[in-house]
Amino acid sequence: MTALTLSTAAAPGLRADAIVIGVAKGAKGPVVAPGAEAVDKAYDGRLAGVLETLGASGAEGEVTKLPAPSGFKAPLVLAVGLGAVPEKDAAYDAEALRKAAGIAARTLSGAGKAAFALPVTDAADAGAIGEGALLGAYSFDAYKENGKDPKAKNGKAPLAEAVLLGGKPRDKAYKAAIERAVAVAEELNRARDLVNTPPNDLNPESFAAIAQAAAKEHGIKVQVLDEKALAKGGYGGILGVGAGSAAGPRLVKLSYTSPKAKKHLAFVGKGITYDSGGISLKPAGHNETMKCDMSGAAAVFAAVVAAARLGLEVNVTGWLALAENMPSGSATRPGDVLRMYSGKTVEVLNTDAEGRLVLADALWAASQEKPDAIVDVATLTGAMVLALGNRTFGIMGNDDAFRTALYEVAEEVGEPAWPMPLPEHLRKGMDSPTADIANMGERMGGGLVAGLFLREFVGEGITWAHLDIAGPAYNEGGPFGYTPKGGTGSGVRTLVRLAELTAAGDLG
Repeated sequence: MTALTLSTAAAPGLRADAIVIGVAKGAKGPVVAPGAEAVDKAYDGRLAGVLETLGASGAEGEVTKLPAPSGFKAPLVLAVGLGAVPEKDAAYDAEALRKAAGIAARTLSGAGKAAFALPVTDAADAGAIGEGALLGAYSFDAYKENGKDPKAKNGKAPLAEAVLLGGKPRDKAYKAAIERAVAVAEELNRARDLVNTPPNDLNPESFAAIAQAAAKEHGIKVQVLDEKALAKGGYGGILGVGAGSAAGPRLVKLSYTSPKAKKHLAFVGKGITYDSGGISLKPAGHNETMKCDMSGAAAVFAAVVAAARLGLEVNVTGWLALAENMPSGSATRPGDVLRMYSGKTVEVLNTDAEGRLVLADALWAASQEKPDAIVDVATLTGAMVLALGNRTFGIMGNDDAFRTALYEVAEEVGEPAWPMPLPEHLRKGMDSPTADIANMGERMGGGLVAGLFLREFVGEGITWAHLDIAGPAYNEGGPFGYTPKGGTGSGVRTLVRLAELTAAGDLG
């Protein structure tokens, strides 16, 4: 992964392949952002005019390349748009800095070293820039011919080193911000790798093995329930979904504990390593990206490991509900009734509504430990994509204050989200004449129906929220900001920040 360092060096004398600066959109044209003073001075204070001549406006996401001034040891200046100039005395938004750094890092693939001279007013800004650079430099080419070198990116290696100028390398706050950026970005990129891995190489067993290895490395307690243990425990939902596959299901429990913890969070992730729809087979054109249906489990896994790496003073338990949903002679059929881990029975009306079945068992298992809050993460419904689009995830829950707090956390870290209701009248549509509940209800409001189903399997009195990341978990379009094509790692930063705030006593 790209190396990240702080430096007090002046831009002109720094040996690098490029100097990255920010340019904002002002009322009368582009404005050179703070951090680039030395570069502007070398252009005799006329850098904004030069950029405007080259067509730059300062709009977010815009990239302009120009030769470095005489005397600079770097040959290139890369100006990245930051969007509108902040109001008087206001700092640049952290998300604008993250996006600019990510765009620059992606643009500079193949470069050995880049110096980031973006606006830095405090340690948080340095952390945002570092995080954006590391996330933007991500690539996944392990399965391409030029990807025999795992760092290769379309024939070019990702940016090797990002040097942040304007920081304070010896300052504890700055050092902590950079260490946090590295830990979060590395684990988020691990989640992206898992999402992008083809399903012939990632099944429930191999996912569990990866989790076990990471747990051992970072001092996390791990427990894996295989088919026999799941059957003995009565996990009918996970077993029912995995029944049609030659690759058996798994339930992985990851437990990070801190001796100073006063709170306990449980994160539950949907881990369908491939979703064919089962007997209710998906139509043509809907199967090709279904390797991403384990994005929720990947996010939970990454968040627990990040919490351990950061040494957060909160206990965090991750539950990975892993199965492959395939059609076969042994697969669960529409009309079958499953007895769940909670003891409730579910009539399966559609085997492609499988995520809620594995989550139901894991939610009930998490509830038995009486955590202070449970958050589940899942690529659960196409209905949520229709409602919120491809870049925003929905948040539902049984506590309005907690749902609102999660929304604010997601917005803070740059993960677009929106609070969604759980209308009680939709619950009746899941009534079954045969079982306690059906896994399908009304078609309209399907994302909300799924949330109501999950609520049935949360222990009484436990605060719970559900993140439906079906839209932003997998980017089928071109890269933008620090978000690549393919797996995105959606939800990871929201969960990590939630854990940080809980540890600090600033949430609940």
